[in-house]
Amino acid sequence: MNLSFIDKFVVIFRYIFSSFLSIEMFLMTLLLFFVLLVNLKRNNRFIQMLAIGIYLGFVLGILISYTSYVKTCIDSFVKEILNYIYFPSTVVYFFIIVFVTIMILYNLFSKKLSFFKKVFNYLFFSLMYFLFTSFISLATYDGVDFLDVTKLYQNDTILSFVQISNLLLVIWTIFTGFYHLYLFYKKKYD
Repeated sequence: MNLSFIDKFVVIFRYIFSSFLSIEMFLMTLLLFFVLLVNLKRNNRFIQMLAIGIYLGFVLGILISYTSYVKTCIDSFVKEILNYIYFPSTVVYFFIIVFVTIMILYNLFSKKLSFFKKVFNYLFFSLMYFLFTSFISLATYDGVDFLDVTKLYQNDTILSFVQISNLLLVIWTIFTGFYHLYLFYKKKYD
């Protein structure tokens, strides 16, 4: 598709006014946006709950209307996740390390995090960097080309480093999510 940036907006604009359903969806979205915008100053709890109900209604409507397509999308998504787990990509691994680096910087300058969470994060970040530098040094030592996927997957040690790093990231993400939920409910009920 060789459309310019402006041509893409023209295509979307044509779609919006191509049928009654698309015009209706566009107007409902605008109405919801304006209601939420007006509610910023009033901070009415009923309107916030109503907006959540409308969003959930949109999602439920899509799930009911397009059930077969939703199932296909979920299947494809799960297959891609499993494919990444069993055959991880070095490109994604590099992006994980960039994410970890950003989180280290946030951790260093954050005054909101507790001592325990900072220690846990430092331990996680240190392990991730150890695994990443070991991965790079091993790949360099063995002369493995990062673009040659077959050689990467043939080396069990390199593959183990990437898979264990992914597992650690999942564990850290789950722990961090539950930790923030715990703090939220602790503060709410104290």
